[in-house]
Amino acid sequence: MLSRSAISLDRSVDTLKAAAESSRLRILLLLAHGDLTVSDVTEILGQSQPRVSRHLKLLLEAELIERYQEGSWAYFRLSDAEPAHEFVTGVIARVEPSDPLVARDRERLERVKARRQQRAAEYFSANAERWDRIRSLHVPDGAVEAAMLKLIGDRPFQAMADLGTGTGRLLELFAPLYRRGVGIDLSREMLAVARANLDRAGVAHAQVRQGDLYAPPIERDAFDLVTMHQVLHYLDDPGRAIREAARLLRPAGRLLVVDFAAHGLEFLREEHAHLRLGFSDRQIEDWFAEAGIELLAKRDFDRRAATAPGLTVKLWLGQDRRLLIASSSSGKETA
Repeated sequence: MLSRSAISLDRSVDTLKAAAESSRLRILLLLAHGDLTVSDVTEILGQSQPRVSRHLKLLLEAELIERYQEGSWAYFRLSDAEPAHEFVTGVIARVEPSDPLVARDRERLERVKARRQQRAAEYFSANAERWDRIRSLHVPDGAVEAAMLKLIGDRPFQAMADLGTGTGRLLELFAPLYRRGVGIDLSREMLAVARANLDRAGVAHAQVRQGDLYAPPIERDAFDLVTMHQVLHYLDDPGRAIREAARLLRPAGRLLVVDFAAHGLEFLREEHAHLRLGFSDRQIEDWFAEAGIELLAKRDFDRRAATAPGLTVKLWLGQDRRLLIASSSSGKETA
């Protein structure tokens, strides 16, 4: 019996040909450490851009890598599809990391990542004051993150999507649990921050992409966990965003929403582009129900400020109803 990853003889030959060249194998080794642009690869390999583009084209045709657009920039990453991913990871695992050429590529890669981190630090520095003011109004992030980890548990799963990924923090937080992670954000500046943070944390099995939360550029029915952390209050139609998030879930997949409880701090609307001043449990529960999500749990985190009004952080965890309905129907048939 053939395995699920089996491929035809001709396809196997094409795949081997695509990888069986020094520069292309070096590219695969580099992409195992994160997404790169053509310019990044050109700098690291020390080759001309047309030559690098040709190598990337051949790897794309063999479906060993994937390409996605972010504004005027094109990024490349290892393919997530089986059996290509299985093949590539098997090949690169057998390459000696101390090989002089491989080691030099890694040194140049680290310089590329260092520049990313410098740009991210500059962006944070320019915006730190406004973010610090908002953080001072609610409980420390560590308490909320601990609660998220407890709610999700420690059982590994296949895939995670983080919508409105921002700094990429949730991709980093849940990295030990998922095999493949993807973050979506409209802001190229924030995507640069997220990449730098994921690089620094050594999270190579997650990527971030530019995209609209109302039309996420990722596959539907494919994710075990979808997260939306401090995103809904920036949106004009949060209910629609929740429905789109639900469409990404596999049957019985979970949706985790973190945002503020309803509040009256108007300056957040006027000075920080918050379109919604928090949400009630009823609003979230109704949007979950419309999206086919069963509410499993909710948590409150109140700053309990004595001298000034603060923000209450809320967590809502839901689950796709499809497997729940199937299990219920199965039980009735056997009764």
